[in-house]
Amino acid sequence: MVICMAAIQVGRVCVKTKGRDSGEKVVVTKVIDGNFVMVRSPARKKGERKCAVLHLEPTDTVVSVQ
Repeated sequence: MVICMAAIQVGRVCVKTKGRDSGEKVVVTKVIDGNFVMVRSPARKKGERKCAVLHLEPTDTVVSVQ
């Protein structure tokens, strides 16, 4: 599966496809480079986490991130 980097942007709601958070919705808060982003999940209380772009499936929803 190839993900277009234009689909991964700040505020994009994605679904994690790998790891212990697989199936959870997350919001992209910062784009680090072409391979990694910082995400925030309501299921996690620790705040932001680094995540590989290949482990995300973008949705059509975009929210404002503050």
